[in-house]
Amino acid sequence: MWKQWVIAAVLIAFAAAGAGWYLSFSSSPADTSSGAARVSKVSAVTPEVRILRDEVAAVANLKAADAVELVAEASGRVVEFNLAPGQRIPRGTLILRLDDRQARADVAVIEAELEDARKQLQRARSLRSSNSVAQSRVDELVTVVSVAEARLSAARVRLQNHSIIAPFDGVAGLSDVGEGTYLQMGDVITTLDNTDRMELRFAIPERFLGQVRPGQAVRATSSAFPDIRFTGELVQLDSRVNELSRSLSARALIDNRDGRLRPGQFMSASLTLAQREGLVIPEQAVMIRGNDKYVFVAEDGVARRVSVQTGARLPGLVEVMDGLSPTDSVVVTGQDRLSTGERVEVLDPGQAIPPNRFVGSLEP
Repeated sequence: MWKQWVIAAVLIAFAAAGAGWYLSFSSSPADTSSGAARVSKVSAVTPEVRILRDEVAAVANLKAADAVELVAEASGRVVEFNLAPGQRIPRGTLILRLDDRQARADVAVIEAELEDARKQLQRARSLRSSNSVAQSRVDELVTVVSVAEARLSAARVRLQNHSIIAPFDGVAGLSDVGEGTYLQMGDVITTLDNTDRMELRFAIPERFLGQVRPGQAVRATSSAFPDIRFTGELVQLDSRVNELSRSLSARALIDNRDGRLRPGQFMSASLTLAQREGLVIPEQAVMIRGNDKYVFVAEDGVARRVSVQTGARLPGLVEVMDGLSPTDSVVVTGQDRLSTGERVEVLDPGQAIPPNRFVGSLEP
């Protein structure tokens, strides 16, 4: 029995020694001082004041501001052809002429008939003054002259239809026509596009109708020219909202005097509804807990939690509408381990882990 009491006493002694050692270690002055001196190293940026745009993005198609298909307006063989694909053609240029010998002969015949009818009318009027010719004969000759004049106008139109004239300045498309080709009325000769200004067509969601008006800025990009941003302005809005897509068709004009863009091209468009100044910070600085959004600000070496109200959001960027000032030092790395009142050391930019740089629809 006494052996059991000895074992119990030894165990109690060991337990007491262990507890003493633990208490002495946890209350060590050196440890307490090191906890108080703990400093978190962070990197921080100050908010930047930028011009922000409220934009609507859309897919768009390009069309020439003026575009036509040139077609044959008469049948005949091509005797003159002044066209090269891709060539710039001034307005009024003769593009094509069909064999018009028959049309010219028809005009000459009718001109002669008209001249004869006019002479007969003039003679009848002179004889009418002496009552040598009845008034009915004069009236009949007046009708003959009028009919001949109408026939001559029609013949001249048929003659003009044997020539194709450029209706405006433009660029010619491909053509399978050449001298000697026989064309039927209605055959397509080529296309003609005025590409100095291009028409950008896209649709605007119905919910933005109250913010859209002609004259607003439009910017567009193309995969063919990824480093170029084309600019223009909204010029036309449709009168009806599409019942299926719940969107409104819109048209903008884009300057294309350098000739890069071509009709039929696909583009990504953005319509600027409004623009304003705003504070922006990297979106990685914003912490979210439920409905609360906040950042940490470094002040005199101490972290302070600040609730913020965010606005426009773009890749890598967020607008802060309330809660920050342009002079605040906003923590962008290491903030997930911080708490209010904790001491922080803001690293020099060369030592810090670089945050995502600002990207998006901004202007300095």
